[in-house]
Amino acid sequence: MPLDLKSTINLPKTGFPMRANLPQNEPKILARWEEQGIYDRIREARQGASVYVLHDGPPYTSGPIHLGTALNKCLKDFIVKSKTMSGFDAPYVPGWDCHGLPIEIKVDKELGGKKLQMRPTDVRAECRKYAQKFLDLQRQQFKRIGVFGRFDKPYATMTPQYESVVLETFYSFYEKGFVYKGLRAVYWCMHDETALAEAEVEYENHTSPTVWVKYALLDDPAAIDSSLAGKKISTIIWTTTPWTLPASMAVAFHPDEEYVALESGGEVYIVASKLAKDAAEKCGLSNPHELAHFPGRKLERLNFQHPFLDRKVLGVLADYVTMDTGTGVVHTAPSHGAEDFITGVKYGLDATSNVDEKGILRNGLPEYEGKRVWDANQPIIDLVRSRGALLHAEKTEHSYPHCWRCHNPLIFRATEQWFISMETPMPGGQGKEDTLRTRTLSEIKHVKWDPAWGEERLSNMIQTRPDWCISRQRVWGVPIAVFLCESCGQPLNDPAINRKVVELFARLGADAWFTSEPDTIVPAGTKCPHCRGAKFEKETDIFDVWLESGASYLALIADEPNYPWPSDLYLEGGDQYRGWFQSSLLCAMGARGTPPYRGVVTPGWTLDERGQAMSKSRGNDVDPVDIAGRLGGEIVRLWTASVDFREDVVGSETLMQRVAENYREIRNKLFKNALGNLYDFDPQANAVPFDKLDALDQYMLRQTWALARDVRGWYEEFAFHKIYHRVNHFCVVDLSAFYFDVIKDRLYTFAPNSLGRRSAQTAVWRISEAMVRLLAPILSFTCEEVWGHLPKAADRAASVHLAEFPAAADVLGDASIPQQDAQQQQDWSTLLLVREQVMKALEEERNSKRIGKSLEAQLTITAADPVDAVLERYQDQLRYLFLVSAVQLAHGPGNGTGSVHVEVQKADGQKCERCWNFSTRVGEDKTYPTVCERCSAALREIDEA
Repeated sequence: MPLDLKSTINLPKTGFPMRANLPQNEPKILARWEEQGIYDRIREARQGASVYVLHDGPPYTSGPIHLGTALNKCLKDFIVKSKTMSGFDAPYVPGWDCHGLPIEIKVDKELGGKKLQMRPTDVRAECRKYAQKFLDLQRQQFKRIGVFGRFDKPYATMTPQYESVVLETFYSFYEKGFVYKGLRAVYWCMHDETALAEAEVEYENHTSPTVWVKYALLDDPAAIDSSLAGKKISTIIWTTTPWTLPASMAVAFHPDEEYVALESGGEVYIVASKLAKDAAEKCGLSNPHELAHFPGRKLERLNFQHPFLDRKVLGVLADYVTMDTGTGVVHTAPSHGAEDFITGVKYGLDATSNVDEKGILRNGLPEYEGKRVWDANQPIIDLVRSRGALLHAEKTEHSYPHCWRCHNPLIFRATEQWFISMETPMPGGQGKEDTLRTRTLSEIKHVKWDPAWGEERLSNMIQTRPDWCISRQRVWGVPIAVFLCESCGQPLNDPAINRKVVELFARLGADAWFTSEPDTIVPAGTKCPHCRGAKFEKETDIFDVWLESGASYLALIADEPNYPWPSDLYLEGGDQYRGWFQSSLLCAMGARGTPPYRGVVTPGWTLDERGQAMSKSRGNDVDPVDIAGRLGGEIVRLWTASVDFREDVVGSETLMQRVAENYREIRNKLFKNALGNLYDFDPQANAVPFDKLDALDQYMLRQTWALARDVRGWYEEFAFHKIYHRVNHFCVVDLSAFYFDVIKDRLYTFAPNSLGRRSAQTAVWRISEAMVRLLAPILSFTCEEVWGHLPKAADRAASVHLAEFPAAADVLGDASIPQQDAQQQQDWSTLLLVREQVMKALEEERNSKRIGKSLEAQLTITAADPVDAVLERYQDQLRYLFLVSAVQLAHGPGNGTGSVHVEVQKADGQKCERCWNFSTRVGEDKTYPTVCERCSAALREIDEA
């Protein structure tokens, strides 16, 4: 019976499929992880190791995840998993921001008029259900893309434990004298009927009516300059908010700028000299004549007539008056501007706001009484015109503050709010100059910012920010648990009572504030320290949600006291410099006196291919849940690794498909290729020591260790895109196009247990073991799948995620093996350069139809030293390296590229029916008459086995 040669070939065998079918197979892996309790298993395995904590910034629970949140969570997962595989105990506790206006507004819409009849606790219960629904949804979506964490016990800002820590954080400020309640002009959202902090404001274009209005001088003008005696004098203000004119209490001049008195048409108008020409043109002042010049300080405390109210308006000085546009004179309404309010305090001006929480003007003239601010603009302009005080009106498009939640324009409104002072001295500090602001600015310098510009950005924000307005006039949040004296309205600040409230919140949650009466908390006999009153009422405002999320790491270490202070890393988008990075820093400074993070990393924005921000309304969003459902969660993860996240990143369907193609390259050219050739390899029985490995196998293992060293360094730098590109090149170029192509002959045609084949298998196994671990933080599903197909080694962990990154000994086989061999590296660099020339010469012969496959060729290579010496050393391996049937060497200067000349000829001899090489010795062995001498020896070895 003739021998079936095909049955003697060691063809690849593996249960690892070429087609990943990620959408179907990933949920099975997720179920296995769930059954294993993989997160808890990792914690057990790393117990006692150095702790590394990446603290999660809480996403908002008001909808499903989007590509930006997927990028964020994948980056965090890469870091946590890579730290774990570097030997750290790296817990990850995901968190959610559950309170706040967006949820309350959506619940308001669902409840409609029914809300007016509901108790606060019932409204809060509806908000809680809404938040929990999206917390559960997002939790499943994050797990679906392979994120590991303590998902069964996350932190959520609406849990009793968390709410009690928020309150404890507030009391840290309150009891140290940082907190005050006072009338201030703050950003106010009329749509949401609440105050806003700086972090909740964004700027958008807005068109405003702009007016130039004259205010007549009531005092003797000679006090300004003698040349003005007896003249009819007015100043001209310029404003883009005519609705604030009823609140106008002063006109502000810059103390050091020059002003000019312009006479025109029998009247004199005072404006800034630098803006006089433009003001005259705008206001239609014909042939203006300059009567006098004087500094702004000359106008301080002069009285002017309000344009339509029976009110004297005071001349005041202010450094914030600018000379870039307008008239250099600013009408001042202390109830409707932050700087105006400060000026009002300085000069004792009335800051009463006659605009209610809905933005409706009250206590005014019939022309504008009861109108919303924007609707009141035109009636007020008409009123000013009817009184002969309007000199000019036009429309102006400018950048204007908007609510970042509802995107409606904001106003300033003077109301009583709670504030944390930035200027209060730190307890135990270096004096009055060592304030919350200055200490925070100092501590920022000790944090590692990535990118480095983060330090300057946050420092500038802290340097210029006003006191922190921490109160909101809503229901869904942590209440400001302070008792107010019913007699004098002053707050009670008793540490013992404060601790009782903290304990109450920890037991029953913040709802307890709405259901408990003051006398059940405040001990009998308690007196107000200001007026000795004995009756108290509860504050009804809630905290700014930024104070809540800012206390997140304080809440986490209260729950996990073994976690370090500070955390190792915060990672969020650039918008969090005004938000979470800042509020977390301030909360930590108040509670602990140091920042809550050692390092801060900032990803860029997620954009479409045209560079526009993604949004569902624009229809340019890429849904990560959809991508996971169609292409696999692994593709979302690999896309995340493919981009340089420190820059703005682009996501699109096209890019996801391209990443999916690259995924297939890694899956098949690395893992399927490798696994297919390890089906009969037992590491314990078959692994070959390094010194007995084939020279090519030694070289590739050292190349793999060099890659592993680079990859581990890039994980340290969070340079995941470098890993992506380097691994892709390694799989496609170094392995598939070179190494696997060269060793295929050994793996397929050598006897199964031959040294040459076992050497190749040893290298392939070690390369696979290294790569599956190195890629596990990124390709978490696929590497787990590969882990199950790799040969079982001693003491092998049940999951790749319980393993550690490979050390040199894992890749090379022994810690004593030199990690580098300069001579070997130089030799193989030379051999690969010659191989490039050989491949080019073979391609030319193929194109000329002189040969078909490369095995039909034999080569004569002429080379000069030092190349000739290298070729001589490796002569026995050259035919395999160049994929030809024979190679002859000749010494000479060469007449090809460089010092090497390659001559291609048809191979001598016959084609071996088993390995397809050509040999003059085919048929020498009569037992196997159709095969070459190599295959004959292999067949005998097989027969004898």
